[in-house]
Amino acid sequence: AMLRLRLLTWDVKDTLLRLRRPVGESYAAEAALHGVHVQPEALTRSFREAYGAQSHHFPNYGRGWGLSSRQWWVDVVKQTFRLSGVQEDGVLTLMAESLYQDFCSASNWELLPGAGETLSRCCQRGFRMGVISNFDNRLEEILSHCNLRHHFEFVLTSEEAGFAKPDKRIFQKALRLTGVPPEVVAHVGDDYTRDYRAARAVGMHAFLLQGTGRSAEPEVPPEHILPTLSHLLTLIEK
Repeated sequence: AMLRLRLLTWDVKDTLLRLRRPVGESYAAEAALHGVHVQPEALTRSFREAYGAQSHHFPNYGRGWGLSSRQWWVDVVKQTFRLSGVQEDGVLTLMAESLYQDFCSASNWELLPGAGETLSRCCQRGFRMGVISNFDNRLEEILSHCNLRHHFEFVLTSEEAGFAKPDKRIFQKALRLTGVPPEVVAHVGDDYTRDYRAARAVGMHAFLLQGTGRSAEPEVPPEHILPTLSHLLTLIEK
């Protein structure tokens, strides 16, 4: 029987949008503008370390720790460069502020295959749509610059909600925003724990976008797996 869905909620990063190039390449290009030469691969490794440590100490972009998400990111960028051997504080600040702005623009992001077309078709079929994303408050701007914002009634970030997926409260907040019961909602995302399992835990339907090279989760029935976004409407209308 066809699912009687009224609302679709979407993860963004690696579901609808992905980085055009590794973080280290963007950071190395910014550094080169300041006459600083660092290997992109080294910066990518340093970024993982800096981001991991910052997320551990100050989860959800420092929300509840007295940090703005902007300051949270500026610290991550500076630490990334420090771990790669760049110590000069003046240039660190300039690069960090510049990169924070750059990642708001469309220049660092690209749509995943089928994203634009699938969102348009879902809108045409009359689904209400929203975003539930572990992201900071730049997300509205990024979605606007990538020409996706108009598809969504709401954009709920973990920074705004105060809770990050898989915490059920971010999903419950989205349901309250729309007044739609969970059994007529489906969430689409690429992360088994944060998207698929978390949405199902609050009674929503869920579809798991299969990232490249990622093995299928054994607990996910094949009719919930999206090889690409273009498969979504076929599965919903089965």
